Amino acid sequence: MDLQALPEGCIATVISLTTPRDAATMSSVSRSFRSAEESDAVWGRFLPPDIHTILSSSSPSMSVQPPHVSPSSASKTKKELYLALCDNPVLIEQGKLSFSLDKCSGKKCYMIAARALSIVWADTPQYWKWISIPDSRFEEVAELVDVCWLEIHGRIETRMLSPSTLYKAYLVFKTTAQAYGFEHRAAEVTVRLIGEQRTNQNVFLGAQRVQTRGQGYHMARPRGIRRTHILEQPREINEAQYPKERHDGWLEIEMGEFFCEGGEGGELEMSCLETKGRHWKSGLIVQGIEIRPKRM
Repeated sequence: MDLQALPEGCIATVISLTTPRDAATMSSVSRSFRSAEESDAVWGRFLPPDIHTILSSSSPSMSVQPPHVSPSSASKTKKELYLALCDNPVLIEQGKLSFSLDKCSGKKCYMIAARALSIVWADTPQYWKWISIPDSRFEEVAELVDVCWLEIHGRIETRMLSPSTLYKAYLVFKTTAQAYGFEHRAAEVTVRLIGEQRTNQNVFLGAQRVQTRGQGYHMARPRGIRRTHILEQPREINEAQYPKERHDGWLEIEMGEFFCEGGEGGELEMSCLETKGRHWKSGLIVQGIEIRPKRM
């Protein structure tokens, strides 16, 4: 049977049972497939069922992008709304969270603003200060002035996440030109449900992996990290232990993962600690903690 001979509604139903990535591919099959792929029947299935509730706490003025491209615009088709939410995160919950969609799967993504994190001594000016910078999603970010006790926690309710989804959490940050204290000291990160046992992993906020010819891997400074006591012995490393540069110019470090089954209650906690050595640290700029689906 020629699939192209099917009514457009039937083709749209078939496409809606695939994924957003597959739908985009199918649109190139023929004119009838392209027309069906553009329909609200398809993209309404790809949007989260509670999308209107989520966006009800946002406004055009709270879009990360200028208002004229805000995903909350009521005039958009469902495909336009989907694509806008993939490319332009919106601020929700009075600016405490940013919300977006994963372009390939349509799963929910969130970033918790630094102001909504629990940062020890964050309101003590001699230790932390709050600043505004143009490339942040949020009105304020936290800049570390000088501490010997780094402790950051973020929480999000699991009901807000997409069900049957493996999530990863990332600390999103930058460093200043005068940053120090992170070069070779491991921080401990963890992701867990509140009430469950904590399992820590070591990460290195002040180093990135570099492969040198004939020498394997060693640790090197991100841009702006001062060269003091950097560990540069060739060693086998786990890539997840080191910061990576994001497409938006920020750095991110993986904190751990969590499988959201859906239906369970509770809070997910993400933590980053560097407290054991009591070494002084400075120059970390924290934008927030991002929770997004793991790409398979």
